[in-house]
Amino acid sequence: MLRNDNMKRAMLLTLALFVVVPVNASAAVPEETKLYELAAGVYFRKCQTKPEFLGCNQGWVIFKDFVLVIDANFPNQAEEVVALIRSQTDKPIKYIFDTHHHGDHADGNIIYKEIGAVPIASERTKPLFQTLGLEGFETSKKEKPDEYGDLAYKLPEIYFPRKMVFDDGEMRVELLHFGHAHTGGDAVAWLPKQGILFTGDCIVNGAFNFTGNSDTASWINVIDQIKKLPVKTLAPGHGELGDMSTIKTQQRYFVELRKEIAGFIRKGRTLEEIKMEVKLPWYKKWTGVDILEREENIEHVYGELTR
Repeated sequence: MLRNDNMKRAMLLTLALFVVVPVNASAAVPEETKLYELAAGVYFRKCQTKPEFLGCNQGWVIFKDFVLVIDANFPNQAEEVVALIRSQTDKPIKYIFDTHHHGDHADGNIIYKEIGAVPIASERTKPLFQTLGLEGFETSKKEKPDEYGDLAYKLPEIYFPRKMVFDDGEMRVELLHFGHAHTGGDAVAWLPKQGILFTGDCIVNGAFNFTGNSDTASWINVIDQIKKLPVKTLAPGHGELGDMSTIKTQQRYFVELRKEIAGFIRKGRTLEEIKMEVKLPWYKKWTGVDILEREENIEHVYGELTR
């Protein structure tokens, strides 16, 4: 439920401005939030990332009798998505699937819980939600009191080991956990009939990779499993819509970054030297950012290779 009259007015304004964009329309830009209908009853909301980072991309699937939302986002974005769904259907929003524990994907769980939805995540995320997720939520309450206010942290209530399926005979969504990637608990939402894959931050489209909770060697193997799916449309955790080529590009980044850094290590380079010498020219063409600007990723991979 919306928390106050000002927020209700903001939601009405949001609805007035939103237009569903055809999938084959010209690519959106970082400064915009856009809503796409990927197939009948399947929606993707590409969230603004510049100049202000508003949160993650989200999706939702309208079944015969209920709605499944993919990624809760921050609380204020969750409220906007609830309002958008309410403008499309009066079917209950019954489930919210968190692809992983990070706040920009899961802090909005409480908003969905208030309207009766049940949060779902992979079994591997449970300890991460209970520790890092909760810590991040409490930090955000201090940093963004106007948004978080007196909201309580909401953990997932249903955890699945490797696979969970929603199928009403017309619509099918498979929640899949392949292993440790962006985090130890990453899971994706696969729509086999439509060839649509919602990946959370396991796959992003642009300079959005955060490696702090990752295992990049395992991440490469997870993407090998994802590549076996006949993906036609990729709905990433951040950035624009993509396809199988985006999945391959994401994997290429980690394969070549690890190879590049390993080569410097064999030559006896220090971490500080490596942070000035790594070169992957194609990365800037993909992301618009020089690879050396993603210093934390270089540091993380160096740490993995020198433990």
